This record gives sequence, structure tokens and C-alpha cells, in this order.
Amino acid sequence: MKRFVGVLVILTFLASVCLLSVSFSQGQSELANQHKIVARLRNDKDQDKNKDAHPGEAGKPARPGSNGISYHGGPVMLGTNHMYYIWYGNWGANTANTILTALAQNIGGSPYFNINTTYYNGSNVHVSNSVSFGGSVNTGSGVYGTSLTDAEIQSIVRDALVSGALPYDTSGIYFVLTSAEVTASSGFCTQYCGWHTYGTINGFNIKYSFVGNPDRCPSACEAQTTGPNGNAGADGMASIIAHELEETVTDPNLNAWYDTRGAENADKCAWTFGSTTATGNGSVYNMTLGGRNYLIQQNWVNASGGFCAKSF
Repeated sequence: MKRFVGVLVILTFLASVCLLSVSFSQGQSELANQHKIVARLRNDKDQDKNKDAHPGEAGKPARPGSNGISYHGGPVMLGTNHMYYIWYGNWGANTANTILTALAQNIGGSPYFNINTTYYNGSNVHVSNSVSFGGSVNTGSGVYGTSLTDAEIQSIVRDALVSGALPYDTSGIYFVLTSAEVTASSGFCTQYCGWHTYGTINGFNIKYSFVGNPDRCPSACEAQTTGPNGNAGADGMASIIAHELEETVTDPNLNAWYDTRGAENADKCAWTFGSTTATGNGSVYNMTLGGRNYLIQQNWVNASGGFCAKSF
């Protein structure tokens, strides 16, 4: 009898361990992906910044093309993609909401976003020049504070989905946009200006991005201290948002399009703007979307040998 009780205790213990292991494993799927692709600082010339950021690709052969960027077999985002904004922190009456919402509403169908149609999946289906704005939600800094870890940034996205404020959308890109008093502890302003990655949230493959307010570090993350829309922080964020959008669409799971140095399409053209036009407030712009002027970095065209451009 004692032997039976002893065996029962051991079996119960092992079952508990297994249950805890499964629960831990499932919990881990909710945590931030340790891999992220960063948008480097303005004066950072390190072309290898993202060389080790693409997981599990070391033994997989790429399909190199003749355009300076290679396909690694993963999915791209097809059809209409949806941009969602999560305004985190204290935005108050900041005009960023108007400026950046207009960007999301008008970047789809533009000659600029059309560059992404030069990218395709393993079945040769190309990305569409179609983006829509899916909506936004405002989130104060009371829960997570003003210095965010990568895990907390994903939690901000998860909270917006679980609460129903934003939908679970595998064709969506969720942008966590932070006000100037908020930083990201993994290196905003010192290592990067923004980043993108993906994670599993309640069984959905969710693509999301962090974009900080460059007013926190103008010399690192703003191309100019006066913006064409009169808001240097928001105008600087517009270019970073565009950077993260086009990279997410062409490399959503970090296993599709990037070059031998780990650079994705927007990385290859970071902080280059092509020809510009001066405005009355002393700033410059290089494209007009929805009646607003923006200074947005160029993107890599995957055709004709490959090159940076503002349109295709």
C-alpha cells in the first residue's frame, strides 16, 4: 500500500511538472519575439545592423536574384494590408494624430508604396499596392510607465486586441507610437529609431512595430528639426513608419526578403531621400500624400539591378 501511495505521489508530481511546462511554453508564445529588425540611427553607418536578426536561417539557402536583395522562402503580406495605430503616452493636443493618420490613409496606392510590388512570394505572387487605415486607440502610460521593455511593447499590442479596441488581423501591422516622454529600454535613441517583428497572440500571427517620437532625440532620429507639417517629431515619425511598413510587408516573419548583410528593403535606403523641395518654414519634403507634404526615406526597388527610389 505504501509503495502504491509513493508511486501515486510521484506520478502526480510528474503530471504537475508536465502541466506547468505546457503552461510555461504557451505563456512564452505570448512574450515578445527576441528577434526584431531595427531602423538604425541617422548617423549610424553600420550596414550589418540586422545581420543576426533573422532567426533560423543559417542553414537555409537563399534564392539570390540580380537586384541586390534575396528571397529566403518565407511569406510576404499579400492583398490589402491594414495599418493600426496605438497612441501610447501623453499625446494631448499634438498634431501628430492628424499628420500620421493622413499618412496611413493615403500611402496605399501611391507611387511610393508601389515599390513594394516588386517583391513576391514563392509562387511569384506579388505584393499589392494596397494599404488601408484600420483604426487607432489611445493608451496612457499608467500601466507600463515611460520606459518600455520589448515584452511590454507586445503587451500593449495584446491589450488592444484582447480588449476589443482593435481587431485580431493577420493582414494588419500594429504600430505602437510613443510620445516624447516615453522611451524603449532596449535602445530607442541609442541603438535604433524604430523596429518591427511578429508574435503569436492568442493563436494569431500578429505583426507589430515600435516607433518612438524623435523629439526625444532629434540628432539621432530626425532628418530635420523643422518638419513640412510644422511638427518635427511627427514628421520624423512619418519616415520611420514608412520604413517599418514596407519592411513588414516584404519580410513579415523575418524569413523572406533581405540581403547578405541582413538588410531589408528599407534598411538599404535608410536616411536617403532623393531630390527634395523647400517649404516656406525652412524644411524640405520629397513627396505629397493626401494633400500633405512629407520627407520620407527612399525604398529599395527589386528590379533593374536594384536601386533606391521614391517611386516605381
